[in-house]
Amino acid sequence: MNRRHFLQAGAATGFLAGTGVLSTLTSGKAFAASTSGYKALVCIFLKGGMDHADTVFPRDVASYDLLAKARPGLFGAYGSGGSRDRSNLLPINPTNAANFGSRQYGLPSQLAGFQSMFEAGEMAIVGNVGPLIQPTTRPDLEKATFSLPPRLFSHNDQQSTWMSLGVEGAQYGWGGAFADAAIRSNSTMNPLYAMVSAGPNDVFLSGTEASQFTTSFAGAQQVKLVDDIYTLGGESKYDAARRALDDYVAKASFSEDNLYARDYISQSGNAVINNNAYDAALSGKPGLTATFPASYTANQLASVARTISIRDALNVKRQVFYVFMGDFDTHSGQAGQIPSRHTELSEAVSAFRTEMINQGVWNDVTLFTMSEFGRTTIDNGDGTDHGWGGHHFVAGGSVVGQKIYGDIPTPDLDSDTFTSTHGRLIPKVSVEQYAATLGSWFGLDSGELSAALPNLSNFTEKNLGFLT
Repeated sequence: MNRRHFLQAGAATGFLAGTGVLSTLTSGKAFAASTSGYKALVCIFLKGGMDHADTVFPRDVASYDLLAKARPGLFGAYGSGGSRDRSNLLPINPTNAANFGSRQYGLPSQLAGFQSMFEAGEMAIVGNVGPLIQPTTRPDLEKATFSLPPRLFSHNDQQSTWMSLGVEGAQYGWGGAFADAAIRSNSTMNPLYAMVSAGPNDVFLSGTEASQFTTSFAGAQQVKLVDDIYTLGGESKYDAARRALDDYVAKASFSEDNLYARDYISQSGNAVINNNAYDAALSGKPGLTATFPASYTANQLASVARTISIRDALNVKRQVFYVFMGDFDTHSGQAGQIPSRHTELSEAVSAFRTEMINQGVWNDVTLFTMSEFGRTTIDNGDGTDHGWGGHHFVAGGSVVGQKIYGDIPTPDLDSDTFTSTHGRLIPKVSVEQYAATLGSWFGLDSGELSAALPNLSNFTEKNLGFLT
């Protein structure tokens, strides 16, 4: 790794602000994202490939029986009388049910919180979303010259594609691009806390105008150099370590020849300042009023909620948050694991909703799910295989809810809705259409959306309408 790459890596880990125009996401043209009021996007990435057909179920007899026929092993593993029985599914009643004919839908009991939000008009389902370069049909897949997203069905590459529209190794994410647009349009807004990860540092929040800030329920993520107390005169307290670092760099005799060491010290010092400012803002704020369950996902969303509560102290008008939830690649353990994943997700999001209502910002916050792919409709004796399209949830006070956008087709594997093998859903809605709808609500104009989402122009419908 050369020094330039080191500095860029430092920015990605919260050490440095962005250093200029480094990609097509930040071309030299004028930008005009609206940044009046406050708005936040909260992404929950479901890593491993969430099985959409084990999440949003067909509830009409004909469609349900087709799914059971395609998945004898999985339905057998669940057994009778459980949450996946048709009679036990929690019904959802979309106000646009006429669009789906005789088809009906339901959620398993573990997603009771989602069903309540949907029925209250605070959640929408976007059906059959996935990476696309252009509208794609089953016959198109037989054309050797037809453009498809690269490396379909690969975990790492499709995670990156959902987050950045490029395969593994891409530098910038569309979450970062959205935050970049807001930062450029409001010179008075503090850019340091515009992109906040409550989980790992993934490419989704990688931009050029600022680095992503990493936090947890315990507060800002501490900088490793400060944890290594032997390098800072033995000081074990954060503030004292910071002062020792300042004193070291300020010495007239300081002439560190190793540029890596100099950069590391400088980056670490800036990160400590940012972390201290964040923790100081938190210390002056009362705790959360909602009760969050004891789970990894809930802890992350509680951290997001705490960060939103200090938005004024941080002087930030637009924020993009990233939350991570893993273990969706369950294979033969699906019947034992997916229900608990659903419970954790539903309970965490429900607590977050309550907290946002209590803070008076539910109308200003939009939460949405992503996952690298759905799963195959056909089971394979070892759970389900890697798919393509999948169904996703969007929640918030500005969501035009109790509706299904896109499509949730009946599991007729002979139809052109599925690939000719394995029953993979061919996406009807592209990731970029999904993202553009979120970005438009966030305040980006059409030019900014086109710059961040390069394939958006290939689709007639630029805004799916699930936000107002």
